[in-house]
Amino acid sequence: MIPKIRIETFSKQDWTAIADIYQKGIDTGIATFETIAPNWSNWDATHFQHCRFKAVTDDKIIGWAALSPVSKRYVYHGVAEVSVYVDPEQHSQGIGTWLLTRLIAQSEIEGIWTLQSSIFTENTSSIMLHKKLGFREIGYREKVGQRNGKWYDNILMEKRNKNII
Repeated sequence: MIPKIRIETFSKQDWTAIADIYQKGIDTGIATFETIAPNWSNWDATHFQHCRFKAVTDDKIIGWAALSPVSKRYVYHGVAEVSVYVDPEQHSQGIGTWLLTRLIAQSEIEGIWTLQSSIFTENTSSIMLHKKLGFREIGYREKVGQRNGKWYDNILMEKRNKNII
């Protein structure tokens, strides 16, 4: 039986658990070009204050999702990059779906008109999750960056807020 999962906002006091899950994602080698989870101050400075969610069960954080701006230019203030991470021990339980669903709903309330995600081609579970929730592939970036000396390709995905556009 899957335990009851709550989706709640998170803040600085949750960072140790959030960063641990982030590092586990980083360690897969197909979640991000980052190699080390940042400290709270650096992470906080690059993400919106709204749209920060954690998945909690039995008072343990098991996943998180957040948005970061894609540009400092005002014209792009309604465009955000999606991050979703679930503890590997909790995969295949629908947690990513719950987190991303909540993130999408709140982003629309906050006036975000485009959500985008740049996903490693090898990260098929993340690509499927995004597609399931209405994201569409809009591009392919070949050898867009290196991680530990290896080039990676990314699939570009986006979801438009139909209430605004």
